[in-house]
Amino acid sequence: MKLYLDPGHGGGDPGAQGNGLNEKDVVLDIALRIRNILTSDYENVNVRMSRTGDEGVSLSQRTNEANAWGADYFLSVHCNAFNGAASGYEDFIYSGLSDASQTAYYQDLMHAAISDVNQLRNRGQKKANFHVLRESAMPALLTENGFIDNDGDAALISSPSWRQTVAQGHVNGLADAFNLQRKEQDSGNVYRIIAGSFKSRDNADERVDFLDGRGVNSFVDTVTVDGENWYRVQAGAFTNRENAENHLQTVRNAGVPDAYIVTEPQ
Repeated sequence: MKLYLDPGHGGGDPGAQGNGLNEKDVVLDIALRIRNILTSDYENVNVRMSRTGDEGVSLSQRTNEANAWGADYFLSVHCNAFNGAASGYEDFIYSGLSDASQTAYYQDLMHAAISDVNQLRNRGQKKANFHVLRESAMPALLTENGFIDNDGDAALISSPSWRQTVAQGHVNGLADAFNLQRKEQDSGNVYRIIAGSFKSRDNADERVDFLDGRGVNSFVDTVTVDGENWYRVQAGAFTNRENAENHLQTVRNAGVPDAYIVTEPQ
């Protein structure tokens, strides 16, 4: 599957703004996480991005590149803004398409997978005459991941752990839509890098923010031990032990010397 992944805005166009956040930065982070999950966990996935840094890219450049490449799917990632009171998640396909189209079917799957994990109010599946939806030659979806000028949404959007979860939601939808197959394991085990385990969710989120500031992606996973909830910071999962050991050293070098590996059956 060839995915054209489009973080909205960039360069001199910050997109939506609010609560000290710029849309262009948030959506680039989410898109990079989507790419990383896909390329590390799934077979036969090629990902091309409209931008991988803070570059300005025109709308026509985005669709022209996707069309020339022959992408199977165009996924444009955005955040919203309105008046500070609006909130929630919504996604769009081209307004000229019917509800029976392949694009609409993919939207059904993507919407369900993303809404299942993002903790946002569900504003529904919508249609619009946006350039990237109209001018792309392949099925296309534009996601609006919360309102950046809404205090509640922004509290989530600002969290690296939340952005990782939302990226995973997008990947889950893509896996459903395109029947993506996970990469084969080498031992039947998964090796998870644990960068801290906390009774307090706030402390776990602080650890995620700390690692994010040092270029290490992580997220908070809740586990139950002897009937008590613990918030475990996971900084990677691998099916190859050597890869896990290498990444463990990266996490330790980033400032978590007591990080460790948990081995679990797949």
